[in-house]
Amino acid sequence: MDRLSEQIAYSSGRLYPATEPYERRIVDTGDGHRLYVEECGKPDGQPVIVLHGGPGGGCSPYMRRFFDPDHYRVILFDQRGCGRSRPAASVQDNTTAHLIRDIEQIRSLLGIGSALLFGGSWGATLALAYAQAHPKRVSGLILRGVFLGRQTELDWFYGGGAGRFFPDLWARFCDPIPETERNDMIAAYHRRLFSDDLGQQSRYALPWLMWENALAGLQNQSGGHAPTEYARAFARLENHYFANGCFLDEGQLLRDRDLIAHLPAVIVQGRYDMVCPPLSAWELAQGWERCELRLIPASGHALSEPRITQELIRVMDAIREGLFANSH
Repeated sequence: MDRLSEQIAYSSGRLYPATEPYERRIVDTGDGHRLYVEECGKPDGQPVIVLHGGPGGGCSPYMRRFFDPDHYRVILFDQRGCGRSRPAASVQDNTTAHLIRDIEQIRSLLGIGSALLFGGSWGATLALAYAQAHPKRVSGLILRGVFLGRQTELDWFYGGGAGRFFPDLWARFCDPIPETERNDMIAAYHRRLFSDDLGQQSRYALPWLMWENALAGLQNQSGGHAPTEYARAFARLENHYFANGCFLDEGQLLRDRDLIAHLPAVIVQGRYDMVCPPLSAWELAQGWERCELRLIPASGHALSEPRITQELIRVMDAIREGLFANSH
């Protein structure tokens, strides 16, 4: 979950100036995928790996601007099948386990011992999954809009829960699907997004994308628009992961939290997040002594929500000044 942030709304928060990467590369995973990877900021700075949402959202220049470029070495990459990675919209060999291996390959290739993980929505899911698989490679977690990949969360968003607050937008999402199939909207869209008809894939990608995008920002529920190829990649990848339970055991990320209990973490969570309601962030933080949950008033889900932006920048600046100094 989580669409390209600057296409939802630019934040009025104090972002760092726009910067260009000092390094761009294509990383061959060895199994048919080629990943776009970029590095920004200070080449010998404190490393932070940015994990975008979706699955399928891709990175954007906006995401570079949360980090002091004179302190942080910022690594961004487009996950399999999306953004500038190729092949586009491919779900072949595209699972959570593959993405965890990709992060580890990138970390090793760049010679990074351990790194901060910065991720929101699906990016928070992936950050937790990677940290639990490789806790020694993580120095801390900065999470936003927590999504734990559980069936209850998918039921909330695709089973009508969020639709109780947005009945007009829910109706727009349901309209393309025959009433006889609406008991399982993920499966109904899956049949169309993965049909052999490329035109049908594209036609059903936009309403899938618009439903999530419309609920991401607290103030803007228009849903917006997106290029056809972007919408197709986003919808196919996200639906593929959700149709397969995010390739996680049910409740896995909470079950295995003890593996990362020693790591420091900050969760920035919109109080009125309709895409990923605060309950998941609350449950994740309970009993995690080194985790601080910050519930942000008058804020929804998007990275670009003004108060979310401001809080994330405050967190990263505090880490620069030593907030996570004793993380090992």
